[in-house]
Amino acid sequence: MSGELHPLAPHTLPPFVGGADGSDPLFSAITFIVVVMVLVIGVFYLKLHAIPEQLAHKHSNTQSQLIMVLALLALFTHNNVFWVAALILALLKFPDFLTPINSISDSLKKLTAQEGSSSPNDSVRSEEGQ
Repeated sequence: MSGELHPLAPHTLPPFVGGADGSDPLFSAITFIVVVMVLVIGVFYLKLHAIPEQLAHKHSNTQSQLIMVLALLALFTHNNVFWVAALILALLKFPDFLTPINSISDSLKKLTAQEGSSSPNDSVRSEEGQ
């Protein structure tokens, strides 16, 4: 094998060809880009799965724990149904049934406490005697 180049062979190598010392700038650049893209996609994926939880906290939703559990289930099982359910629960505002019921209960407690001071047993006995 002779050390002479063929006359039609290029005298300079393109930049993507590795050097004689084993360095490969194209491989290094692609490796860096792939690692950065994997990190960016991972952060985007986790941010996407946190949307229902963030909406629940922002709107102070009463079902926030259920929304968090559904979002975690969607993250670990890759079932999109759980994520969609969490998103719907986070976006919908359910009516508050508990506050009026508690108010009615408190009012009944106050009424029974007022009647209790006039001994309710006496009023029952007087009604039975009539």
